[in-house]
Amino acid sequence: MSEIINKVANSPLVTIDLENFYRPEERMVFDLKDYLFQELVLREKDFRLALKDLDWEAYRGKLVAIDCSVDAIVPNWAFMLVGIQLTKIGVEYVIGDLKSLEQFLFEEAISKINPVDFKDKPVVIKGCSKFPVPMYAYGRIVAKIQGHAKSIMYGEPCSTVPLYKVAK
Repeated sequence: MSEIINKVANSPLVTIDLENFYRPEERMVFDLKDYLFQELVLREKDFRLALKDLDWEAYRGKLVAIDCSVDAIVPNWAFMLVGIQLTKIGVEYVIGDLKSLEQFLFEEAISKINPVDFKDKPVVIKGCSKFPVPMYAYGRIVAKIQGHAKSIMYGEPCSTVPLYKVAK
C-alpha cells in the first residue's frame, strides 16, 4: 500500500486568512442623536455640558464608531469633540458607522502586511470565517499583493477559484 501524501501541505501555497485580522474587542456606537434638541439640532452649550458629565469609562477597552443615526444638523466639530474625549482614555474610534469601523480596523491590519513576503508565491485568500470580514478587506488584500504574488486564488486550499495569475 502506498503512502498518502498531502499535496496541499507540501505545496508552496501561502494562505491568507483575513479572519486572523479580526479584532475581538467589543464594538460600540456613540450616537450623537442622544444629544440633539428634539433630534434635530445640536446645541453647543448643552452638548459640551453633557460630554463633561458623561462616564467615559464605559468606553474603555472598546472600539467606537461615532455616528448620528438621525438626519439632523450636526456640525463636524461635534464628532471630533467626542473623538477627543475618547482619545483621552485611549479608545480607538472612527467617525462613521460600524461598517466604517470594521473597514478601518481591517485597513489598519492589512497595511502592516509586507507584500514582498508573497513575491512569486501562489496565494489563497481563505473564504470561510467565523468572524465577519468586510468585502472591503478582500479588495484591499488583493490590491496589496497582486503586484507580487505569482497567483491569487479564493477559497480553501483544497478547492479554490483562480483570480489572478502572472502572465508568462
